[in-house]
Amino acid sequence: MRGRQENEAGVSKQTGTLGLIGRSWAMLFVSGGYNVKIYDNQPGQSARFLSLRKQLVELEEAHMLRGELSAAQQLALLSSYDDLSQALDGAFFVQECVFEQLEVKQSIFHDMERFVGKDVILSSSTSCLVPSKVFSKVQNRSRCLVSHPVNPPYYVKLVELVPHPETAAAVMDTTHALMTKVGQAPVLLKKEIDGFALNRVQAAIIAESWRLVQVNCWRKSEYLTEAHAATAMMTGGC
Repeated sequence: MRGRQENEAGVSKQTGTLGLIGRSWAMLFVSGGYNVKIYDNQPGQSARFLSLRKQLVELEEAHMLRGELSAAQQLALLSSYDDLSQALDGAFFVQECVFEQLEVKQSIFHDMERFVGKDVILSSSTSCLVPSKVFSKVQNRSRCLVSHPVNPPYYVKLVELVPHPETAAAVMDTTHALMTKVGQAPVLLKKEIDGFALNRVQAAIIAESWRLVQVNCWRKSEYLTEAHAATAMMTGGC
């Protein structure tokens, strides 16, 4: 893993709250022993940090905390910033977790590129926007990819790694190694495709399940049970 500090992962956000996806990513990275800097474009991010700290302690008490470090050790790896350049300083990997609005994602990646070195990996959490659109305003697109998690990633390990047409193979390999180290189950896609792989497979399962209801093979209650079980088996959920 390359960068100014190999143990520092920047989790960059631009939402008004510390949302579920961003929270989960931060918790996963610190569980693997990485320093995590959280950025939010709204002031007062530190105050919202308290809920994340409380959750880590509760997970430890329930013996559900991921990683080998204690909650206190993981919390010591977390910091939050209201300044984007400070949040990105020293990072080797950036995980964006803004809401699903293309223009917002394009803007944040355009801004981030001004503050990071050429070897820093830029990753998006988008669940449906293809990398070629998300990173269209980035100059060096060879270090860009989508890391599409299943919500919430702290409890569901599957994550799709979707390359931009220009993404370097080494970037995919490094991200795969990072996700594996923090306990996720990464799946590499060879190229971008609308809906990615997981969404398309889930949609096919749901569509066929509903068709079985329509031809009077299942009742609606069985449809819900079977469809949920099938998608849960595929994603590793419960």
